Amino acid sequence: MTQGRRMSVSMLSTFIKPMHPEGRKFVAIFAGITLVLFLIWGPLGWLGTGLTVWCYYFFRDPVRVTPAREGLMVSPADGVVSLLEPAVPPAELGLGDAPMTRVSVFMSVFNCHVNRLPLAGRITRIAYRPGKFLNASLDKASSDNERNGLAVETADGRRYGVVQIAGLVARRILCEVKEGQALMSGERFGLIRFGSRLDIYLPEGVNPLVCIGQTMIAGETVIADLASDEAARTGGER
Repeated sequence: MTQGRRMSVSMLSTFIKPMHPEGRKFVAIFAGITLVLFLIWGPLGWLGTGLTVWCYYFFRDPVRVTPAREGLMVSPADGVVSLLEPAVPPAELGLGDAPMTRVSVFMSVFNCHVNRLPLAGRITRIAYRPGKFLNASLDKASSDNERNGLAVETADGRRYGVVQIAGLVARRILCEVKEGQALMSGERFGLIRFGSRLDIYLPEGVNPLVCIGQTMIAGETVIADLASDEAARTGGER
């Protein structure tokens, strides 16, 4: 008989989340401007207060519970699946010129922007490429926008890619890991500021288990299963 498990959840913890260190300076700037606005005119100060709360909320870094079964790939980002198609991965990642299944997760300015590794493995290459700042929901953002890509090799030798793509208002991609580093599934590897997208290039022969328009939770939502031969799923709005 298996033993039951419980997690203690408080009302406060559902609203108050840890903040990524990258956000501290921005929250401080917003708070400083808010104080000045209060001195100018009260209603402006309250507007600044709302923007300061939004800034904290943008940089939130909540704890996530990652499924631990071997072979499960999880979403690297919060957001919505915006593209699902075969595509050649960025050349700088060294993953070859054959199309791989690409799953794109679009992040709005209201999503958590901390990025997490989809599947445990060793980072074999990190490649940054400057570029434009087109709307990250567009298909051509994958090739034209500023991006930072990671090539990852799993314990059984499979390779996949995950690419951070800057968006319309994003101006900084933060990658906090190094080449040769080994990470666990769901482990944090970076962040993109203020709206962006993550592209995941699945290993050869792996079908996506998500649908266009599906809401994703970084580190938790399963996007593929390397141990399964299940066909790609379809879905529709309800």
